[in-house]
Amino acid sequence: MSMVIHLASRCAAPSLPAIGTPDPIQLHADAHNALAMALHYLRQPDQANVAGATRKAVQALAALRVLHSVERGAA
Repeated sequence: MSMVIHLASRCAAPSLPAIGTPDPIQLHADAHNALAMALHYLRQPDQANVAGATRKAVQALAALRVLHSVERGAA
């Protein structure tokens, strides 16, 4: 007697977002990582990299703005 393994159908799998659609989780992670790097740059004991921290803070703000527009558009 052969053993039969039943697999889930393809329609049971979650659909992927359309190409070009921003992922809210990725945007949140991008903002979090940029702010963490900005803090890292500012906490250097020898010399704080203010320009780098500013650049990362701007990147975080951009990610948060896109996240806000995505969430506002979904509501």
